[in-house]
Amino acid sequence: MTASEARALLARLLGRIAPEADLDAVDPDGPFQEALELDSMDFLNLVTAVEEDTGRSVPERDYPALSTVSGFVAYLTTA
Repeated sequence: MTASEARALLARLLGRIAPEADLDAVDPDGPFQEALELDSMDFLNLVTAVEEDTGRSVPERDYPALSTVSGFVAYLTTA
């Protein structure tokens, strides 16, 4: 997966979970959960959607890596 594909995936999944979320307004290195006012269930729904859409398992220990836009992209572009 390329960086642009990973960012597009994040935008698409957030659109399902929090339709009012504006990913472009979020600092790519800041925690988007706070910036977009997502609660813990929203974040878990995001992780589940990532697993379903990509077929890639995301262990709980890796959740912090998905907490920023930059981290999310880096995580999904790493084999």
